[in-house]
Amino acid sequence: MAFTDIGIDMGTSDIVVWYRGKGVIIHEPTLVAYDKEDDRMIAFGEEARQLVTRTQGSIVAIRPFRAGVISDYSVMERLMRHYIQLAMGRHMFRKPYISLCVPSGVTEVERRAVEEAAYQAGARDVTIVETTVAAAIGAGIDITKPVGNLVVDIGGGTTDIAVISLGAPVISDSIKIGGSVFNEMITRAIRRQHNLFIDNDQVEEVKVRIGTAFKRPKPESMQVSGRNVLTGLPKTVSVTSEEIRESLQDVTGRIADAVHGVLEKTPPELAADITLRGIVLTGGGALLDGLTELLEERTGINTMVAENPSECVAYGTGRYLELMDEFGRLPY
Repeated sequence: MAFTDIGIDMGTSDIVVWYRGKGVIIHEPTLVAYDKEDDRMIAFGEEARQLVTRTQGSIVAIRPFRAGVISDYSVMERLMRHYIQLAMGRHMFRKPYISLCVPSGVTEVERRAVEEAAYQAGARDVTIVETTVAAAIGAGIDITKPVGNLVVDIGGGTTDIAVISLGAPVISDSIKIGGSVFNEMITRAIRRQHNLFIDNDQVEEVKVRIGTAFKRPKPESMQVSGRNVLTGLPKTVSVTSEEIRESLQDVTGRIADAVHGVLEKTPPELAADITLRGIVLTGGGALLDGLTELLEERTGINTMVAENPSECVAYGTGRYLELMDEFGRLPY
């Protein structure tokens, strides 16, 4: 019986770790705190985020995973080793079987780099799983049946789209737009319209509370505080949901265009299945208000957000080998 000890969703924004028999046990920022003076990594994940936001000077933040690929190999390897050891705990006397997800658009060279990082971090065996396949499994879709399922995973750095049938993608696409790009667009808009610079925590709060991809019948607003970029003094302004929608209009429109493009390339029999079964959204970015309405307007197909969307990929990555073994289609 094939199985995985640890399933890892190593995203641009967050690392989510699934452990066999326990489910998701770690969900923290994909972040390392690095001390430039001592030339060493001093904290990982949430601890690193807290340290970086509360200290100045030589301690800087490093995100080793950007837009679905490794941007700093040594930091990625050390981060992965930290979380593998944390997940295994007292069971670390043996090397674990690890499954890792990768975005649909990565090259073979990038795929091998992710795999090698896991081996260097202490894995006994590594299985690479495409993000959309893992997301579909995590969303509760039976991908082993000969029917079409359209999954859209909106992560921190990429949006992966695929029509899945018989355990594998039939048509897929990947664009470098995700939750971190949403945050960047919001930051730019507030700075441009209000001459105000706000920190990342406030940007995230704005996105969650009043961020939307679709025009609301009744606009909402909230107060945000930051530094006036002209005077350098503290300033508080009111920001509306309509301002945020307009700031996100380009990037959410590109996601809708990419979904539309995949549907145009989908074989008619699978397209008919998708019309009946709907589109499933996963990933933390899927929680942006109005995305389902936007996609329904553009495609005419019912769209829904999976339960616990930000953890679907990690869960599906952990369950992948077991499911493929039952299906008789192991990847080796």
